[in-house]
Amino acid sequence: MAEVTTSCFSRVALLILYILHQSCVSESTLIFNVLSFGAKPNGVIDSTQAFLDVWTAACASSDSTTIRVPKGRYLLRNAMVFKGDNCKSTDITFRIDGTLIASSDYQILGQASNWLSFEGVTGVSIIGGALDAKGTALWACKLAGSTDCPSGGATSLSFTNSKNININGLMSLNSQMFHIVINGCQDVRIQGVKVSAAGNSPNTDGIHVQLSRNVAIFNTSIKTGDDCVSIGPGTKNLWIEQITCGPGHGISIGSLAKDLEEEGVQNVTVKNAIFKGTQNGLRIKSWARPSNGFVEGVQFLDVLMFNVQNPIVIDQNYCPHSINCPAQVSGVKISDVVYQNIQGTSASAVAIKFDCSATNPCSGIRLENVSLTFRNQKVQSHCANANGKIVGTAQANSCL
Repeated sequence: MAEVTTSCFSRVALLILYILHQSCVSESTLIFNVLSFGAKPNGVIDSTQAFLDVWTAACASSDSTTIRVPKGRYLLRNAMVFKGDNCKSTDITFRIDGTLIASSDYQILGQASNWLSFEGVTGVSIIGGALDAKGTALWACKLAGSTDCPSGGATSLSFTNSKNININGLMSLNSQMFHIVINGCQDVRIQGVKVSAAGNSPNTDGIHVQLSRNVAIFNTSIKTGDDCVSIGPGTKNLWIEQITCGPGHGISIGSLAKDLEEEGVQNVTVKNAIFKGTQNGLRIKSWARPSNGFVEGVQFLDVLMFNVQNPIVIDQNYCPHSINCPAQVSGVKISDVVYQNIQGTSASAVAIKFDCSATNPCSGIRLENVSLTFRNQKVQSHCANANGKIVGTAQANSCL
């Protein structure tokens, strides 16, 4: 009897071991450490080639792969492109415990479009870590009006023509220009990201999305010198929730009408947002020129404003600094835009500005429970070519 029991137990034990083994095999993850490829965590020796080599190794495997970046500072001196053309793996995770730093010489990256660029990749995740692009010297050069500084600058992190992308817990510091760009992508999730740059840093948009669909941005804090989130043509199904913005220029759809042939913006939701001392709050902007672009199906929900210069704006005569303005009429059609539960304080008396196209008036604008004050007084509103209605309370002298 004892032999039967032992035999049964042995078979059960072997079965459990087999199941565990099969589980490990089916869910195996290869781990590559950048240190093994020659990366140096001292912030002095260039690790560019090591990061490119570890990417090549990860792409050569069809297994799920993790690229480990241990604690330390890694100098990535040159612009880098991680291409998905020959990638066998559709599950590559960069797990970053350190900081990736650019050269302090802004001329090195100043002529590049991007610092870290992912092109045509599938299933890439970036977890944790920090990017320090050392952009302050380039900003200072531009702000001083020097002719010696590059006219552009590099975006810190860019994804182009990619899908199933996850960015979680990343910090982006002092980008030369845009911090994070999502261009031509689908199924992207950005969560727990922090962006930090000076309030006067030029063209340092926090997150820019264009020509992309099914993008979600959650629990993000952005402090920068331009738009916290900018939304370009061809953006569809964008969800932004629990975002804090300031300093910065707010959350902007546009600028649009840069081109005659331009894809529209559809189904954008901004929910549970906080704006602190920003130049704008919720903005839609287009140049005053012909375009077949459009904006439709936008919801701004549950938003708090603290001393925001222009809390609610539609500007279809957008022309920053009033230089080389097209002085035509915007062809962009704006419709079905909802502002619901917008509360807080404005830094100007006119807190709601709807300056719409004369040939394509805004339609379906809905203000619901909008309560904004300026120095404890009701705010004013200004409308041109805007049609819509007010529902519930509206702490403004509405012009709709």
